[in-house]
Amino acid sequence: MSGSELAPRIRDFVEQHCIPAESATLAHDIPGLDRVILELREKARAAGLLAPQVPRELGGLGLGWADCVPVFEEAGRSLLGPGALHCAPPDQPNIHLLDRHAKPAQRTRHLLPLAAGAVRSFFAMTEPAPGVGSDPAMVRTTATRVPGGWRLDGRKWFASGARGAAFGIVVARAEEGISLFFVEAGMPGLTLVRDIGTLDAFGIGGHTELLLEDCRVGEEALLGRLGQGLALIQQRLEPARLFHCMRYIGLASRAMQLAQDYCRERQFFDQPLAGHQLVQALVADAHIDLFAARQMTAHVARRFEAGEDIRHESSMLKVFVSEAVSRVADRALQLTGAHGVSEDGPISLITRELRPFRIYDGASEVHRAAIGRRAFHRNLRP
Repeated sequence: MSGSELAPRIRDFVEQHCIPAESATLAHDIPGLDRVILELREKARAAGLLAPQVPRELGGLGLGWADCVPVFEEAGRSLLGPGALHCAPPDQPNIHLLDRHAKPAQRTRHLLPLAAGAVRSFFAMTEPAPGVGSDPAMVRTTATRVPGGWRLDGRKWFASGARGAAFGIVVARAEEGISLFFVEAGMPGLTLVRDIGTLDAFGIGGHTELLLEDCRVGEEALLGRLGQGLALIQQRLEPARLFHCMRYIGLASRAMQLAQDYCRERQFFDQPLAGHQLVQALVADAHIDLFAARQMTAHVARRFEAGEDIRHESSMLKVFVSEAVSRVADRALQLTGAHGVSEDGPISLITRELRPFRIYDGASEVHRAAIGRRAFHRNLRP
């Protein structure tokens, strides 16, 4: 089934099941969010809609990158949609990474249950200053050889999905270079210090601060090869950014649709808000942003599916879409006034959910610097 054929079914599922299940009370409620997501996920499984991006041999629908564009946009229209369809981070990019690099025993132990939606995972790269942020090379967490494996020591925060996860992927620096290691929940030396309250509130498993203190893992915990970590991180981040763009376009589009509906009904100076040119201009700018964002996302998805290098285009896409969807949501909130600011409707929650994307997966300023450097070093034509 193609993405264009599947997208209407996803839209109906999101409208009938995911959007009605949304509630401001789920914000930052990690156990409550898990409970609702699992209930929705069983409905998606029964409807044959689960895991559209997961390869068929792992139990998913096996859609290619280009076919995922309309499907993920429809899933992303709800704050709960990506989780319900098992295409939310951090599991979705972790599945992609493990499918490419997990050894046979790691596939059995970690990848297969993760792809089936039986467990959750986390990804721990970011550290408090002066550790790693937007530059993965700044990792300070260490991996030291010990008999039978490795000792991990360091502090992570914004470990996406850590609360309630069965295992995670930890970025650490070994003598041979930055490497990735599996760490299982509850093992000695791994402490979940706190859940970090953030502007966005519907991330599955939240954002957690972790302490790794004499945390011992076996030789089998190494993902990929020693010193290969930076390459693996990049292989995880590029599709993650791409999928983020697809989902967040859907969320921003929903916010503007709600604003348009509101403007048709709300009277202002004896006529609907929709009749005022300033309102029409805000709506027009939102449509322009979303049109450009969709075209860029589809273009990069096609190139990625063709096996082309998308590092430069991925950076440009991430900067543009992260800023475009924030502009769209901000206009939607402005158009709906007090109603938009309140939690009586979802626009305020959507606005908060979208804003951090300008920081997550590399801040806009870092991507702009990289884009500019490549333009000069490669003498790229604008």
